Amino acid sequence: MNNYGFINKIYDGVVEVIGLKDAKYGEMINFESFEKGIVFSLNKNNVNIVLLDNFQNLKQGQKCFCTDKVFEIPVGFELIGKILNSKGECLNIKTKLKTKKTDVIEKIAPGVMDRESVNEPLLTGIKSIDCMIPIGKGQRELIIGDRQTGKTTIALDTIINQKDKNVICIYVCIGQKISSLINVINKLKKFNCLDYTIIIAATASNSAAEQYIAPYTGCTIGEYFRDLGKDCLIVYDDLTKHAWAYRQISLLLKRPPGREAYPGDVFYLHSRLLERSSKVNKFFLEKNKIFNKNNGTLTAFPIIETLEGDVTSFI
Repeated sequence: MNNYGFINKIYDGVVEVIGLKDAKYGEMINFESFEKGIVFSLNKNNVNIVLLDNFQNLKQGQKCFCTDKVFEIPVGFELIGKILNSKGECLNIKTKLKTKKTDVIEKIAPGVMDRESVNEPLLTGIKSIDCMIPIGKGQRELIIGDRQTGKTTIALDTIINQKDKNVICIYVCIGQKISSLINVINKLKKFNCLDYTIIIAATASNSAAEQYIAPYTGCTIGEYFRDLGKDCLIVYDDLTKHAWAYRQISLLLKRPPGREAYPGDVFYLHSRLLERSSKVNKFFLEKNKIFNKNNGTLTAFPIIETLEGDVTSFI
C-alpha cells in the first residue's frame, strides 16, 4: 500500500506531494501537522492537494497520509440557525456541532426521468417578480447585475418572505467582505429569519479552496432537506467570486488557461452545481431508497456580478 507521501512544494493553498500512489481524485488527505486537504490533481510523478486549513505550519518533506474517504460534511436539522464554514463547522457556537449524518459534497444531478414538472410557485414578496416572471419551486433563477444594484437585496427579501411557509433557506456567502456578511446576518436576525435559515460563510479572507467548495457544501445540505420532502431555497452570493477562486486554484496547478485566464472546464463548474436544483419525483426517491410521502424541491438563486452592464462577459 502506497498510502503516504512527502511534501515537495508549497504554493498559496496548494501542496505538491510526491508519493500517495493510492490516492483518488477528491480524497481527503491528512498531514502530520493535522491540516487537511483534498486531492485535486493526479499527475504521473506527483499529486496536487488543495488545503482546507492554514498552510503556515506545513514544511517541505513533511509526511501526509491517505484516508480512503472523500470529503464529507455534516447534514441535519441541527444546522438550522447556524453559521457554518465550508467544511460544515459551526462558527457561531463554541461547542462542536453534532449531527447524525454526513454526506459527500460532489453528487450527480438528478436525470430527466428523476424530475417532476415545476408547478408550485415560490413567492419572493416582490410583486413585479411574482406577477410577471413567477419562480417555481425546484427552478433555477439567475440574478445578474452590476455592483450595488440590489442583487443580494432581492435574495434576502425572498428569504424573509419564506417565514411561516415551511421553506428552509440556505445563504452561501462566497468571496464577500466580512462587513457585508455581518450586514446580511443582522438583517436576517432583525426579521427572525435564522429560525429557518442556514448560512455558509466563505469570505474574501478565506482561502480559494474554501471559497471553491462553499456552494457545493450548501447544495449538499439543501439536497438533504429536499430528499426528506422539504422545500428548500439556496442563494449563491456570488458565483463570479466562485469562478475567480477556481481560476486561482487552476493557475496554481498550472492548468492551461483559456479566455480571461479561466480554465476550460469553468462552465462545467457551475452547470454541475445548478443542475442539482430540482423537484424530484417518486421514481428518484424509490431508486435512492428514500421513503417519503412528499416530493421535495431545491430552488436556486445564483447571483452573478457584471462589469458596467456587460451581460455577454465570459462568466
